[in-house]
Amino acid sequence: MHEMSLTQAVVDAVTEKLGDAEVTQVRLEIGKLSGVVVDSIRFCFDLVTEGTTLAGARLVVDEPVGQARCRECTTEVEVDDPIVLCPTCDGSNVDVRSGRDLRIISVEVRTACAPPAAAPTAPAYG
Repeated sequence: MHEMSLTQAVVDAVTEKLGDAEVTQVRLEIGKLSGVVVDSIRFCFDLVTEGTTLAGARLVVDEPVGQARCRECTTEVEVDDPIVLCPTCDGSNVDVRSGRDLRIISVEVRTACAPPAAAPTAPAYG
């Protein structure tokens, strides 16, 4: 299951970048054409984050469809299947331009609140 190693790589990248910061949410973009099983990533995330600063963090996954362009008739089309035929000319000479990515989009961390500023004291007059 390559999803476990992919999830571990995401967690390693976040912890390497943020150190000891407590992570509350990780947002990933996993394209429909990436070959990654998103439900497996969700399952692995809880296992891999255990004992790290990401433990208990929420995982949000966006799954954009792919974009492809026919090299014969130049039709552009959204695709969610790796086998693409042009809907205009039925050609198979199609250039898939997006939808294969796995990216970390954002990471949210818990920040410590600064203590409230002390109220100014009135000068003492004697």
